[in-house]
Amino acid sequence: MKMRRLALLILTAIFCVAVTTTQSYSQTRKELLKENQKLKRVIDSLQRVLDDTEIELTDTTTAEDTINPGNIGFLNSEMYENVTPGENPDSLLSIYYLQRQMATANLPATEDVENANYTSNIPDEVYIENLKKMNSFISLPYNSVVKNYIILYTERMPKRAANMLGLASYYLPIFENIFDSYGLPKELAAMAIIESALNPFAVSSANAKGLWQFIYSAAKQYNLQVDSYIDERFDPEKSCDAAARFLKDSYTIFGDWALAISSYNCGPGNVTKAIRRAGTKDFWSIYPYLPKETRGYMPSFVGALYMLKYYQNYNIVPDKPAMPAHVDTFMIHKNLHFEQISEVIGIPVQELRELNPQYLRDIIPGDSKGMLLRLPYNYTAAFVDNEKTIYNYKDSIFFNPIVYSNYKSGQDGGSTRIYHKVRKGQTLASIAKRYGVTVSQIKDWNNLSRKTKAVKAGRTLIIYRNAVSSAPRSSSSSASSGSSSKSSGSTAKSSGGGTKTYTVKKGDTLYGIAKKNNMSLNDLLKMNGLTAKSTIHAGKKLKVK
Repeated sequence: MKMRRLALLILTAIFCVAVTTTQSYSQTRKELLKENQKLKRVIDSLQRVLDDTEIELTDTTTAEDTINPGNIGFLNSEMYENVTPGENPDSLLSIYYLQRQMATANLPATEDVENANYTSNIPDEVYIENLKKMNSFISLPYNSVVKNYIILYTERMPKRAANMLGLASYYLPIFENIFDSYGLPKELAAMAIIESALNPFAVSSANAKGLWQFIYSAAKQYNLQVDSYIDERFDPEKSCDAAARFLKDSYTIFGDWALAISSYNCGPGNVTKAIRRAGTKDFWSIYPYLPKETRGYMPSFVGALYMLKYYQNYNIVPDKPAMPAHVDTFMIHKNLHFEQISEVIGIPVQELRELNPQYLRDIIPGDSKGMLLRLPYNYTAAFVDNEKTIYNYKDSIFFNPIVYSNYKSGQDGGSTRIYHKVRKGQTLASIAKRYGVTVSQIKDWNNLSRKTKAVKAGRTLIIYRNAVSSAPRSSSSSASSGSSSKSSGSTAKSSGGGTKTYTVKKGDTLYGIAKKNNMSLNDLLKMNGLTAKSTIHAGKKLKVK
């Protein structure tokens, strides 16, 4: 164990030497050629240590976490041209229209890129040479599947590429800085595009949320706060930080970036199963044994990075929103409603939501602990001058015991925020019926007058809809036929007291059992006196809810 930690420390130190700021990026690429030779020797040593280490794995995500596999690539350093050096790009306001385009766009149907036969006038030799020139710290292989993804990103959807690149000009500095702080390759930032198409409010059919598409159990495992008021999966910085920790853990397990990246899509357990079936850790050898949804994840990543570097060669012009204004951060130590802030200092509630997407009900629950509030700089002085007035403004209305109790008991952390673009002919009543809410709720959520009877086509409305609680995915919500078959074949007998007995089947994992029974992994472990490294065997009896 000590040797393993020492190896990781050595690797981290070399990462710190290898990475630099954007301003010295071109110089670092030359230096990386020398550093790569040192890294290979250290990684080989680390690999031997990891190969000798027995680790019991449990899944933390499943194959359905990705909502838009293989969509578009990130951008290269030239996209920094509209960033003022030293400016803190915290605000989402200037890219609001791009986010709404992505949230309401009619996305193309998922293509079978793996088996496609895309053609291009560019010969394979050019693709191979261009990949070598990128000097990526993460190995970028080339074959027919990777070629398909490169063509998909660079030639088959230019309009969408331009839109995504515009969003990336905001998120790239944030994500790269976070990965850099963990000593991880900055290229990993491109994964957010594969996960969510850079839509910060993305919610998958399986209730994975945010830019980095965490399901509830994985979010809790990586200390993201998810409750009735806060869902940090929607916070760009905190969710990326959790993703960085997940990837660092996965790389520690597998010692290979292709495997670690793939595990983000289907979970370390599924990657481990594929390794055991293939008898090797080589990615392309285990490729046929991975879940179908995961096979294209690493090739998509390679295609995304290729797009990052060479989009100019394809005459793709990124949408260029103005960089956001400076944002000030306040620590809030008392319950505060967005409308209290809005009505006293005049900032629109929508702007508060865009800057603070983690607060689900427009409430900052500061009474429990200090909470962050982001405000545009032009409202800073007004907030400071009127802070006491803001806290006291209509507090008996916003936080009276009845209303506040209803908020706390009526919803859980699984609430879903939806952005609905009104179409021609739609009414508030028809929209309410579609999402299972009331017209009055829609009016409240969108600051509409009680007398409002209709809204114009093209307006975007916020809808809060109860999702399938804030528990891990159940087998019924999973699209995986494998999980469905295991669920139907398992046995569980009621034992009273709110629990029942589950008989472990061959192929079961602790996380899979928790998922089938609508439990968190931690609850399952506590109920049975187990740890995440505990081994289970077919026939073992477990207590479940």
